[in-house]
Amino acid sequence: MITYLKNGVSRRMLLKGAAAAGITAALHPYSVLAKEGTAHLRLMETTDLHVHVFPYDYYADRPTDTAGLARTATLIRQIRDEATNSMLVDNGDFLQGNPLGDYIAYERGMKDGDLHPVIKGMNVLGFDAGTLGNHEFNYGLEFMQKVLAGANFPMVCANLASGKLASNPRDDAFLLDPYLIVEKTVMDGAGKSYPIKIGFVGFVPPQIMNWDRGHLEGNVQTRGIVEAAKAIVPEMKEKGCDLIVALSHSGIDASSHQDGMENASLHLASVDGIDAVFTGHQHQVFPGPSYEGLPGVDVKKGTLFGKPAAMGGFWGSHLGVIDLMLERGGGSWRIAGFTTEARPIYEKEGREVTPLVHSQEDVLAAVQADHDATLAYVRRPVGETSAPLHSYFALVADDPSVQIVSKAQLWYIGDMMKETEWEGLPILSAAAPFKAGGRGGPDYYTDVPVGAVAIKNVSDLYLYPNTVRAVKVSGATVKEWLERSAGIFLQIEPGAQDAPLINPEFPSYNFDVIDGVTYKIDLSQPSKYGAKGEVLDPQASRIIDLQFDGAPVDPSQDFIVATNNYRAGGGGNFPGISDEVVIFVAPDTNRDVLVRYIVDQGTINPSADANWTFKPMDGTSVLFDTGPRGKEHLNDVKGVDIVAAGDGDDGFARYRISL
Repeated sequence: MITYLKNGVSRRMLLKGAAAAGITAALHPYSVLAKEGTAHLRLMETTDLHVHVFPYDYYADRPTDTAGLARTATLIRQIRDEATNSMLVDNGDFLQGNPLGDYIAYERGMKDGDLHPVIKGMNVLGFDAGTLGNHEFNYGLEFMQKVLAGANFPMVCANLASGKLASNPRDDAFLLDPYLIVEKTVMDGAGKSYPIKIGFVGFVPPQIMNWDRGHLEGNVQTRGIVEAAKAIVPEMKEKGCDLIVALSHSGIDASSHQDGMENASLHLASVDGIDAVFTGHQHQVFPGPSYEGLPGVDVKKGTLFGKPAAMGGFWGSHLGVIDLMLERGGGSWRIAGFTTEARPIYEKEGREVTPLVHSQEDVLAAVQADHDATLAYVRRPVGETSAPLHSYFALVADDPSVQIVSKAQLWYIGDMMKETEWEGLPILSAAAPFKAGGRGGPDYYTDVPVGAVAIKNVSDLYLYPNTVRAVKVSGATVKEWLERSAGIFLQIEPGAQDAPLINPEFPSYNFDVIDGVTYKIDLSQPSKYGAKGEVLDPQASRIIDLQFDGAPVDPSQDFIVATNNYRAGGGGNFPGISDEVVIFVAPDTNRDVLVRYIVDQGTINPSADANWTFKPMDGTSVLFDTGPRGKEHLNDVKGVDIVAAGDGDDGFARYRISL
């Protein structure tokens, strides 16, 4: 991708000019063309590492070329060599996200003075600063603080306070320093050194108060990202910052700003005094086509409201890079030009992945012992399965990988409700497929063969360290819950041939299947809810023949629904689901419950029971893409008429469903 300077000069033109000058060193054009009084500063970002240090997929128990800080480290060192001046930051969500993180949190633990493996890897690379992501809180504040104590670089967060919020955001009792001012020396194009004050200010999604309420309620409070920035950034300017860089663990959303919005990086860029923005959280790449056409976003220039910005993918897949040409005048610095990019560690064409870099051995060595211990941890058997556990068809039919999670939740909550005021109420269970392709690619599916089930398989079935919750809701809310889930499907015109079925903007983790009731989905009807849970058509109704115990569900009947803390706390914006309807907060994670269920059963039978199907539509067919290994399980799919239909895009296999 070509990115552009403010004055319209392209990176390609600069490279051409450098070549014409006979310069062959592998330097960025800014470093080549800088003169006296101008300096090239390269800012680099990792984001959403999720404990991926080794290039290894612990769920599949095999190496991977698409992830790993050890691979990103090669980019970091290459890019440093291309620049006269550089700095490296992390943008959050480094602490949780794969079995290495869970092994440390749940098996080994963190004692005072221990170094977490992800911190070991990061400490090798010379980070200048970092901020928190929402997943840093998944294991609790005490655990997080022990991890942060081992980092050899400072962490900042400007919208997170201990205890209650003050009337003025500047007066909050910040859990971490809200910002960092680095007094750095930069070298200009003539080889002269000058001082510069660079400020880094960090932000976390305020939604952590819902997502990890059990750890955070009564201990910390959050502010809206933009609200905090408007108070804190002027203070940084007052202290003499020449340049202010926002570390925003928040995505890019072009909808109107609302206080407390989750993905606020675009609106953050509009705050006076912020010069550049590193963004993340959405597991996307910026500059990149995913944000094409959004107001205020320029993917060619790599800007948010005209300011340089970058998002470095996830799991170490890309390095976010912002190159600044700085100009000195009157004892201070200003940005004279910039380029931005997200540099990848691999290329992909169809199913073929080509690594672009090798791992850095010192990063691997720092984490080797923890990696080996994690492999032993994930390979530990806990039971047997009499049927395959896979998620290849989880979005189009009742699915064994979702079924087994629901069975475990029903087993657990059924026991927890004994001798309570809710004993005797019917219990349902809501679960969603976490690994269902999408942005994760054609190999991103659960696939456990018949036989031994190890901890790695349980982690594969349930990706996140959520904790179990139970909510009490009416039959009417159960229907709305399913209406919200059914928004994953596009509306299908009766008689249509090979119409696309899945809305690609709808994340699979919000496609809840509710076990304990039976129902059909009428695809000829419009969706009542959009991908974010917004009401699109108040009169729409896709869920039909909703029954419990063989009879239509009474809208006023009470049900207990087993779910997780994310959903029960309002995650996904499901109608009628919030803390107000929570009746039970479990001390156990959904994964732990799943392991205990498998151990209790010894041998599990995860076969799906086809409790939901599509309403028949004669003469109508739709297309659905899934992983190519799904063909091995095609004959096991219940409730739909599905046949292979050739190759899909980007390495997926395509199937045709006759409705």
